[in-house]
Amino acid sequence: MSINNEKDFGTPASPSTKLVTLEIDGFKVSAPEGTSVMRAAASIGIEIPKLCATDSIEPFGSCRLCLVQIEGARGMPASCTTPVAEGLKVVTQNKRLADVRRGVMELYISDHPLDCLTCSANGDCELQDMAGAVGLREVRYQPGENHLNSTKDQSNPYFTFDPSKCIVCSRCVRACEETQGTFALTIDGRGFDSKVSPGQNESFMDSECVSCGACVQACPTATLMEKSVIDNGTPEHSIITTCAYCGVGCSFKAEMKGEQVIRMVPDKNGKANHGHSCVKGRFAFGYATHKDRITKPMIRASIKDAWKEVSWDEAINYAASELKRIQAQYGKDSIGGITSSRCTNEETYLVQKLIRAGFGNNNVDTCARVCHSPTGYGLKQTFGESSGTQDFDSVMDSDVILIIGANPTDGHPVFASQMKKRLRQGAKLIIADPREIDLVNKSPHIKANYHLKLRPSTNVALLNALAHVVVTENLVKEEFVKERCDVASFEKWRTFIAQEHHSPEATESITGVPASDVRSAARLYATGGNGAIYYGLGVTEHSQGSTTVISIANLAMATGNLGHKGVGVNPLRGQNNVQGSCDMGSFPHEFPGYRHVSDAATHELFENAWNAKLSSEPGLRIPNMFDAAMDKSFMGLYVEGEDIAQSDPDIHHVHAALRAMECVIVQDLFLNETAKFAHVFLPGASFLEKSGTFTNAERRISPVRRVMTPLAGYEDWEVTQLLSNAVGYPMNYQSPSEIMDEIARLTPSFKGVSYEAIDRLGSIQWPCNDEAPEGTPIMHEHTFMRDNGKGLFMPTEFVATQERVNSKYPLILTTGRILSQYNVGAQTRRTDNVAWHSEDLLEIHPHDAEDRGINSGDWVGIKSRAGETVLHALISDRVQPGVVYTTFHFPESGANVITTDNSDWATNCPEYKVTAVQATKVTQPSEWQKEYSAFSEQQLDLLEQGISNG
Repeated sequence: MSINNEKDFGTPASPSTKLVTLEIDGFKVSAPEGTSVMRAAASIGIEIPKLCATDSIEPFGSCRLCLVQIEGARGMPASCTTPVAEGLKVVTQNKRLADVRRGVMELYISDHPLDCLTCSANGDCELQDMAGAVGLREVRYQPGENHLNSTKDQSNPYFTFDPSKCIVCSRCVRACEETQGTFALTIDGRGFDSKVSPGQNESFMDSECVSCGACVQACPTATLMEKSVIDNGTPEHSIITTCAYCGVGCSFKAEMKGEQVIRMVPDKNGKANHGHSCVKGRFAFGYATHKDRITKPMIRASIKDAWKEVSWDEAINYAASELKRIQAQYGKDSIGGITSSRCTNEETYLVQKLIRAGFGNNNVDTCARVCHSPTGYGLKQTFGESSGTQDFDSVMDSDVILIIGANPTDGHPVFASQMKKRLRQGAKLIIADPREIDLVNKSPHIKANYHLKLRPSTNVALLNALAHVVVTENLVKEEFVKERCDVASFEKWRTFIAQEHHSPEATESITGVPASDVRSAARLYATGGNGAIYYGLGVTEHSQGSTTVISIANLAMATGNLGHKGVGVNPLRGQNNVQGSCDMGSFPHEFPGYRHVSDAATHELFENAWNAKLSSEPGLRIPNMFDAAMDKSFMGLYVEGEDIAQSDPDIHHVHAALRAMECVIVQDLFLNETAKFAHVFLPGASFLEKSGTFTNAERRISPVRRVMTPLAGYEDWEVTQLLSNAVGYPMNYQSPSEIMDEIARLTPSFKGVSYEAIDRLGSIQWPCNDEAPEGTPIMHEHTFMRDNGKGLFMPTEFVATQERVNSKYPLILTTGRILSQYNVGAQTRRTDNVAWHSEDLLEIHPHDAEDRGINSGDWVGIKSRAGETVLHALISDRVQPGVVYTTFHFPESGANVITTDNSDWATNCPEYKVTAVQATKVTQPSEWQKEYSAFSEQQLDLLEQGISNG
């Protein structure tokens, strides 16, 4: 349930374009064929009573409240399951219908607690509303056998399940099946004994429930209710905003009581999520008001000193004076900054503008360096634009889905639910992953047609083998290639890929994937209809990450799977605004809009607009910044909303570089790992405390709307503006909309973007310009974005990684994410999501565990060429022999202590997915963990001293 300001039509809309005309209560109404009578009536303002029906799930016809009469038909059919028909005459109100509805409602109420005045759903309860709608005034039935003393399930940290208030309408069960696709709920028993059951009569926490909230949203009573509503009461207003977790970019209603967020409810008009959510966006917003929030600026001269709370003016002036001092001593290029993929487009734009125009150099980079920078490079080279090609809804037209190096159910769960719906409808599935993700065979009613369980680091060899089959078996879409692609590059690529060493038989010894499976999968993708490729960090975070992206682009072009619905190349972005941070010019070689800093016309455009002398030389990438710090040539760093001290590889080197710098400025919500090495702390604002926009993985620019006053007094863009003014480069924006207007003026793909347009349309997918004033859901429909309009094929030779196993390091460590946690965990670790995942574990295959005498729960030392850490073991056959796997959500785990400095050849994206390690049973944490634990405790003590003395 939610604040009742959205019309519920009772049943989903029909996709038909054919209209039929009927009469409802004497009124003529036209509706698409396939529409329910209930929805047709609602469309003209006639509300038929209902309980089991809601427009987010298919009609069920069980509650018997929505009965109507139809001229010439027998009985009283349910309006939710009765489709409209030409000339139908429907009656929704008369005495007979009223008596039946009242009698039905009386039966419901006879087995329902009569505690409406103290119920948490009072005023927000459909059962209560329907009792009034049918005119129920008394219950004639005497107390008898009932469910009023049923035990409440409070096991889930975010919601309760009170079966005494359940009317067994099955809305929760159907939402779990149709919307989420988990099938965790069922109706157990028959007749009077019927009840909603999580799993096999388990508690919600012990069941397969993933806490997406779909069941809570669907429930018409207080049976499933958010604990935040029980504790704080019903919200009184709501504001539409956008989730600040993954790259799906779900639209939410922040339901408020004053400035207190009571609950986050998915917006059914959200074009990325269509009213669905996951456990993070739906429930894990408590970090915004967590006790660890730092809301006052702080400074210190050394990281060995206690923090000192100061005014905003003192903190900003101190930071600016240090930056200017460093430049005077070490040179103009001795400082730089890192933008945030968690902040808004407007905030990111200002940070890169400050660095380029205020600092006078191009030393700006972003977390995309360590995740999707190969996407930017590879797709720019082949397609001419650094972004995915489709909208999320495109998947509903896919016939074959190829997932490589991504785990959508954990990393992008709301989109995964949409994908699962299409798979249940019959789309075929190919998964290329070293690990057995849920979609392989652990999702109900879904099983991958092919799981290409390749060895880590062999993506390019596998993709070349797939392409080899396409070329040598004459499966190329020749007409598409001839019309849409650079033919000369294709012919060169065709010759290259047809070479025998790319064949599935030749590459089997490299990838470990049977040649027969590769051939069958290639044929399926090339001939199975609309083929869509979805990929993630398992593609990009390799030494050949850029090559792999190019390989994917080659395969899509060769099979003609571009330019329309159901196809495409779709990078699944990890953070909420990774796409936006790249769009806004966060790379050291590109201005906003992916235009090189050395391009004369672009350079002149920005110099004139910003009224500043700009450098035409690319600046330092993040790894170069660290190297330069060790050389004493890069000594000042401004970090907004990123935690490089936890997220970047080879942490020993990162920490040493941060210690070497003379001024590290961190702008964030908490004293994160990077802030422990900082000299200036500028309090940040959560997504609930700011206005702006995020751009998701499908290029969708969505509104972020402030719902509460910033706890520290400023939104992040305002802080950057203060710092810019203090270093001597004036900024005087009055609102984020002014910043977006400037972005639109200077960035061709954003030309038509404005807050007015976003408010009117809900969201906009760039390019948005004169040719596409309402945005572009599907890219490259007629031409590619390259200068000549043609797609470019590029040879992609497989080159084995330098990170290889041997007798000393016989295992390969690869990394990933888990559903309940997010990125470095700074947000989700400060919520009840730790109930599901309270530490990072090491997954190890039973054979490897047995060889080492390791059992689940044992401490395991993982040692690489770079370092050593210790994690608890989880024996699992999800991983293949010779491969171990962990997540990186907890700083004390030290996952990046053992990752190396190997990186992608084109972009320096780290090779997180391939680290040669040995695993041994141990009894205590590693030396690094002990040392870092002591350092962290010291830093927290220094923070406490500063707060106490403030």
